[in-house]
Amino acid sequence: MKNPILKSLVLAVASLSLAVVSLVIPVRAIAADLPVIQMIATGGTIAMKIDPVKKAPVPAISGEDLVSTVPEIAKIARIEVKNLANVPSDYMDPGLWVKLQKAVVEALARPEVVGVIVSHGTDTLEETAYFLDLTVNSEKPIVLIGAQHNASERDFDGPRNLVNAARICVAPDARGKGAVIALNNQINAAREVTKTHTSDVETFKSGDFGFLGNVDNDRVIYYRAPLRRQYIPLVQDKLSSVEIVSMYGGADGTMVRAAVTAGAKAIVIQALGWGNMNIPMFEAVQEAIAKNVVVIVSTRVPNGRVLPVYGFKGGGKTLKEAGAVMADNLSPQKARILAMLLLQKETKPEEMQKYFDR
Repeated sequence: MKNPILKSLVLAVASLSLAVVSLVIPVRAIAADLPVIQMIATGGTIAMKIDPVKKAPVPAISGEDLVSTVPEIAKIARIEVKNLANVPSDYMDPGLWVKLQKAVVEALARPEVVGVIVSHGTDTLEETAYFLDLTVNSEKPIVLIGAQHNASERDFDGPRNLVNAARICVAPDARGKGAVIALNNQINAAREVTKTHTSDVETFKSGDFGFLGNVDNDRVIYYRAPLRRQYIPLVQDKLSSVEIVSMYGGADGTMVRAAVTAGAKAIVIQALGWGNMNIPMFEAVQEAIAKNVVVIVSTRVPNGRVLPVYGFKGGGKTLKEAGAVMADNLSPQKARILAMLLLQKETKPEEMQKYFDR
């Protein structure tokens, strides 16, 4: 090449091309070496935006849209997205739980997948978490996230919860903890956690037991482990009907009888205190048990166990003697989930009691 300027320009371009190639190759290699996390999107506020016509949040964004809000997540793991549903969590039901469980099991069976993130609405998030905790037999983490603010709001909390969930999935200490809920930098176990505030971002708490750990700036740190976990295989796609009936001042047992008539295989009573009720409710419970409907006694009190203590008619001791199952410290909604799974094989109250005691 006779033109020295042109020759220098060509050499400079060639050098730049080699530099770009040398940069691209390591980046690709790093990306290939990152762990894989399966994200399963189901909807909820975390997938909502304000509809300009309705002036209210509605389902609007996909799992891919949510991942795109946190580009830094690409430094943590390769995120694969599966859009299972896009519904408010108020619409979640046993049929969707079964579909979700199968998707989670399928993902965790892949050797390259280190964990699963489930994006979900907060209203029934604790129920879905407990269902997965009971039915998925894996040491790999299952992290459920949601948001209290929708994607149209300036303080949308979905992105932070998503990136924190990815950090949990790759943290070595996260293994063996089962399904957890991770919002607002806090990690809660599926069995104990409950939603405690309608709108605050720090809504999920575990009552007397506290958080499992935190997602801090420098690392994911655990302070305790969930010790009362158990595995119940999911062997049926359609689960038995289990209803929840509330006890309150003046309850007359009508709803218990209605649940029996509607075909409920079990009824969870949201009782009072240690697990107590009035005489009309107690008589309705006795009728249900006589018809081979399993009756499980929980409480509306957020902390503490139900115990067969009181001996008055309708007290916990008389309920236990009548053949009712005591739900330990499970909330009514979680006692219902455990009952549905147990009814796949077991209908004897004395045998079901063993599972509630574990």
